[in-house]
Amino acid sequence: MKEVPPILKESSAEQVENEFSKKEEYATGVVEASLFVAGRFLSFQEILMLTDLNPIQLKSILNDLEKKYATGTIRVIRRSESYKMDIANKYHHLINRLATGRSEFTKAEKETLAIIAYKQPVKQSVVIKIRGNKSYDHIKKFRDLGLVKAKQQGHTLILELSEGFYEYFHITKKDSKEKQEVK
Repeated sequence: MKEVPPILKESSAEQVENEFSKKEEYATGVVEASLFVAGRFLSFQEILMLTDLNPIQLKSILNDLEKKYATGTIRVIRRSESYKMDIANKYHHLINRLATGRSEFTKAEKETLAIIAYKQPVKQSVVIKIRGNKSYDHIKKFRDLGLVKAKQQGHTLILELSEGFYEYFHITKKDSKEKQEVK
C-alpha cells in the first residue's frame, strides 16, 4: 500500500497557526481599542457591531480582557451585558483633575441629573416642570444607562439614583448624604 503524503506540511501548519494568532491578536486589539476610546459602557451589541466579530469570539475576548485587567491600574468592568474600560478605584481621585474634552452628557442632561440627585425621590412630573419637556429624553437616557431607577406612581414615575449612578461617578452613598446634610 502506497503511503499518502500529509495534506499540510509542517511549515504550512506553522503558517496557518501564525495567521490564526495574528487574527486573534487583531480581534483582541479591536475590542480593547473600542473599550478604551469609548470611555463609557458599551453594550455587547454595540461592541459586536463595532468589531464585526462573531458573538462567541467576542464573548471569549471580553472574558480574557476582564482577566487580563483584573489586577492592574486599568480595569475592564462588566455591568449586566455592558462593558467599560476604567481605572482602578485607588486612582479615581485623579479623574476629575485629568478629565478634559467633550463630556458624555450635555450641560442640559447634567442639570436634569443634578435635579434628580438633589431632590430624590422625585416625581418625573416635577423634574419636567423644572427642566422642561426635553427632560423626558434625558430621563430615558439615564434609565437606559442604569443611572436612574423609576417606579410607577399614578400617572407619573418616581425617580431615584441607582447603584449604577454611584459606580459610574465613583462616589459612595455616604459621600452623597454627607454633602446633602451640609447644605
